[in-house]
Amino acid sequence: MLRIFHNTTYDFIRWWRTAAALTIAFIVIGLGSFAVTGGVNWSIEFTGGTLIQLKFAKPADAAEIRAVVDGAGIGGAEIQQFGSNTEFTVRARGENAADARTGVAGGAVREGVERALKAKYGDGVKVVRSGSVGPKVGAELSRGAFIAMLLGSLITLVYLAIRFEWRFGLAAVLSTAHDILVTLAFIKLFHFEVSLTVVAAILTLLGYSMNDTIIIFDRVRENVKKGRKSNFYDLLNESVNETLPRSILTHTTTLAATLALLIFAGEVIRPFAWVMFFGIFIATFSSIYVASPLLMWIENKWPRTDGAGRPTTQASRNPAASGAQRPSRQPAGAGR
Repeated sequence: MLRIFHNTTYDFIRWWRTAAALTIAFIVIGLGSFAVTGGVNWSIEFTGGTLIQLKFAKPADAAEIRAVVDGAGIGGAEIQQFGSNTEFTVRARGENAADARTGVAGGAVREGVERALKAKYGDGVKVVRSGSVGPKVGAELSRGAFIAMLLGSLITLVYLAIRFEWRFGLAAVLSTAHDILVTLAFIKLFHFEVSLTVVAAILTLLGYSMNDTIIIFDRVRENVKKGRKSNFYDLLNESVNETLPRSILTHTTTLAATLALLIFAGEVIRPFAWVMFFGIFIATFSSIYVASPLLMWIENKWPRTDGAGRPTTQASRNPAASGAQRPSRQPAGAGR
């Protein structure tokens, strides 16, 4: 059986300060852009509107298509290239796209766009697909997406409360909150359109990240029970190193599958693939450099005790003193 990174003794936790500075900076920049450039770029699934995908026989110009759509009386429509320079999407939002009273999307929008484009390009343009969502449906989808994310987080919290003690659960939940903030910052900075596909990617990412954290925490709990080390700093580093081979193999195979989606799956699924691709790195980062230091801080704050009230582990090293008393290292490859 292939064994990589076996019996390593890397001191991961000592880099928590650098990791914290990087992730805080990224979150501040990403969330700060909300104040500068406005909110999230919601898809018509949430805002209500009409989507038309076009296929041209020859390369077309977005500005020219926009002029044709404006000439059809549909102002404010978004024209975006969809993959190659022969494929474009037309998104019309708001009152132009749907009846505000009934929430039923106006078919006149599609007909008007198609008629104007046929007059301009003739048989050189083809409508690949079209769809409409009314504002009422968009509001229901928004509410459903929020409820799905909330329920997913609550169910995870209940599982952690049952599977682990509260120290582990609290660190894992805080780490998950970090993942949500970082993912939102990533989506905002790269101007991804938030559709139901992206919401599905976020939910998948939360489960993936939580699973990675639980794997490390499970090994920490086993080592605590065995009493392998009295210093929690060393015990935590040892647990991360012991799960490192499994983590690398899992992340590599998942990354390969996600990369295949990113390259070959097409524009519709590409936002999902981008969020997952980014999420694999965030899951690895947060389980080691967010959840683990948080667990150590909680152990310092509320140390576990035996029946007589004595601490069962020596006070772990203060994370603030990252350079003090580094754990002794044994040569890589040496037996434990």
